[in-house]
Amino acid sequence: MFLEPSVKKGWIEVICGSMFSGKTEELLRRLRRVVIANQEVQIFKPSIDTRYDETRIVSHDSKSIPSLPVENSADILKYAGNAEVIAIDEAQFFDDQLPHVCETLALRGVRVIVAGLDMDFLGKPFGSMPHLLSTAEYVTKLHAICVCCGQLATHSYRKSANAEQIALGATDIYEARCRVCYHQHDQPHTHSSGTIPVDMAG
Repeated sequence: MFLEPSVKKGWIEVICGSMFSGKTEELLRRLRRVVIANQEVQIFKPSIDTRYDETRIVSHDSKSIPSLPVENSADILKYAGNAEVIAIDEAQFFDDQLPHVCETLALRGVRVIVAGLDMDFLGKPFGSMPHLLSTAEYVTKLHAICVCCGQLATHSYRKSANAEQIALGATDIYEARCRVCYHQHDQPHTHSSGTIPVDMAG
């Protein structure tokens, strides 16, 4: 279990993992401790994430907390105010300036807590998460349970044929799988070889 360091300087901590691994639950757990400590906190999420609620951060087990939806990472600096703690959920959906924003806040002495998917449905690094993982002082990687074999799951398997990188959903279109079960069956959006179709290749 992550315990807050006793230092007074700012830092970045990242909570990552596949879908259904408990990232938001862990974020909420840390924020409850922030509230108990009477620290000033501001919570952000990307405005495109409206799966459960337009303004609240909601975990898959229906726990929630109010947040401020923003269009881009620059808005986080704009609305951070004098917060001692900044929390950011679904970080993978933000633009590539998010690491700079987190760095700026940490240099101001702010504790920055970031939660997000480390890989997309193709098993590729997602958005700014690789940058954040490499520069954070503290990283917590969580695991789901594979729906096929019951082992620890690290991948988010998309059950639909939608080939867009971002497709909001939960158990309706995603399931957690371990590495082996993820690769045993082709994703619906790939050829039989498991490679990305030509029109998706960057």
